[in-house]
Amino acid sequence: MGFALSDITLTSAAFDHGGAIPTKYTGEGEDLSPAMSWDKVPEGTRSFAVFCHDPDAPLVSGRGTYGFVHWVLYNIPESVRQLEEGVGDYARGKNDFGNIGYGGPMPPPGHGRHQYYFWVLALDVEPNLQDGLELPELLEKVEPHILGMNRLVGTYQRD
Repeated sequence: MGFALSDITLTSAAFDHGGAIPTKYTGEGEDLSPAMSWDKVPEGTRSFAVFCHDPDAPLVSGRGTYGFVHWVLYNIPESVRQLEEGVGDYARGKNDFGNIGYGGPMPPPGHGRHQYYFWVLALDVEPNLQDGLELPELLEKVEPHILGMNRLVGTYQRD
């Protein structure tokens, strides 16, 4: 399928699409991942991956990526349709803070409002991938297996 939006929907009880992400879920708060849920899953889905990326971050890496990755989570079984707040289950990848797991929004002071794209990918395989993958590594492994994907965008601005 490649990278094209599908009918799968991703929502959060913490914020609306286009709305402000509460401080609790940021690096200035408790730094918890927000609860997420999804539906309208494509037929043939066998697992999911979730990640969060800030394309407004003023960074370009040596590997040609841009922005900042805040969360990479994968090996989520097909039966799962929601993630609890602060989820610690499943395989956790490395974020651009250099840590495993979630690292909440925290744009540079005075940099204005950033958009945070929370993505869900529906996959036609049940990969058994090890913890610690960075987002480009994960996407390289799962891209041929994407049945559907969509995103929820939240915003955050530091005072």
